[in-house]
Amino acid sequence: MIWGMVIDLKRCVGCQACMLACKEEYGLPRGTFWTKTLVEEVGTYPNVTRVFTPQLCNHCDDAPCEKVCPTGATYTEEETGVVLVDYDKCVGCRACVVACPYNNRHYIPKGGCTPHYPAGLTPFEEQSYKHFQEGVVTKCVGCIERVKQGLNPACVDACPTDARIFGDLSDPDSEIRKIIRSRQGVQPSPEKGTDPKVY
Repeated sequence: MIWGMVIDLKRCVGCQACMLACKEEYGLPRGTFWTKTLVEEVGTYPNVTRVFTPQLCNHCDDAPCEKVCPTGATYTEEETGVVLVDYDKCVGCRACVVACPYNNRHYIPKGGCTPHYPAGLTPFEEQSYKHFQEGVVTKCVGCIERVKQGLNPACVDACPTDARIFGDLSDPDSEIRKIIRSRQGVQPSPEKGTDPKVY
């Protein structure tokens, strides 16, 4: 089973529930977002509209971040096609940050897991931050633990308009493949040649 996602840009209302669900699910350190929503205003006043474009790691089949990693910390899990990071191998060189054409890798600097306020970390932050190391690069992990339990990624479940559709790309009869075919799904920046698993 190779996991993938379709994001219906016509349904996305830019509420950023996906960002918050991801941040809560993983207790991401301050300033770190594994998914984000870009906002663009199109037109001229008074005929202006906003276009929302959610972004996350595309878990590319030909991942440039994996190719440039000098320690093998970035790797693709063969069973699912999800691109992951082994924090124990990551040396924080940030070659992958530069190589990612989608700007979806995030460096946690020294002090990046320190408290926001003088009172210290909240109990939630203490539990969450212990999963992260400072001086390494992080990224979306496709909610691999949730999905292996039969759940959707947190961002998919949080979307109030069902703009995110998750499924098995290796099954030609899966719902996600049918949607890609029927609606002519397009991968982000196909000219980059990375073969993303997000459409």
